[in-house]
Amino acid sequence: MQIPIFTVDAFTHRPFSGNPAAVCLLENDLDEDLHQKIATEMNLSETAFIRKLKPGDDFTKSSCFGLRWFTPANEVPLCGHATLASAAVLFHIRKNTNSVLTFVTLSGELKARQVKDHIVLDLPLYTAYPQELKEVEELIKAAVGDMVVQDLRYSPDTKKLLVRLSDTYGRSVLEELKVSPQHFLSADKTGKVRGLILTVKGNSSGKGHDFYSRYFAPWVGVLEDPVTGSAHAVLSSYWSEQLGKKEMLAFQCSRRGGELKISVRDDGRVDIAGQTAVVLKGNLTF
Repeated sequence: MQIPIFTVDAFTHRPFSGNPAAVCLLENDLDEDLHQKIATEMNLSETAFIRKLKPGDDFTKSSCFGLRWFTPANEVPLCGHATLASAAVLFHIRKNTNSVLTFVTLSGELKARQVKDHIVLDLPLYTAYPQELKEVEELIKAAVGDMVVQDLRYSPDTKKLLVRLSDTYGRSVLEELKVSPQHFLSADKTGKVRGLILTVKGNSSGKGHDFYSRYFAPWVGVLEDPVTGSAHAVLSSYWSEQLGKKEMLAFQCSRRGGELKISVRDDGRVDIAGQTAVVLKGNLTF
């Protein structure tokens, strides 16, 4: 069997930065266990599988596809950067003729459209609610040591814990922070956390970034994710409320780094735009 596969760096216009995702185009149904085996083989934070929904569908002409995402360890319900990468493969490589693509996923229908040199994702917007410190104190201690935490929120829909560090810390402090995500698993006594977001306020005067973040998900086999669309579905809601803004520019300051343009909508969803760079084209053969 041969399956076309691509590696796409998402939320960047430069190769070898942003967040890499593998994207597989499935002409036919794939045995269920092969999805995970392929994702483990690719060993990227996400491998996406685009599948045709009915006979006669075409990757160039059809506008609606199934989409699933797998980490090296398991399937996940939402992945923004691998959705961006999937749209890039269809728009830029398969030259899909539609202005909007719809993906049927575990998180409902997600749409992607081209706007100039960006692809805009239409994602759910998730609220994060105040979280008591004592319940997650050990986990936070493992993540940031004695750093000052200004706010603490939890998103039950995504199982993400949002930790806002003091406004006295800037981007460089977050970038230089040494984090050991492998210790999070034993430090988390709640059993309810599947991802940890660290965030600081940015310099939104002028053309700076409104906020910065890093994201860790050892619970799903990803120690640190370079640039995370699903985390920004939570961050967008939080920072929009905090800053009183609907249009924001964000930067996830992992070692690879990536930029996201955010537009919070009035219908409970968020548009997250990013650029992409295709770095590999080939075939899986087995």
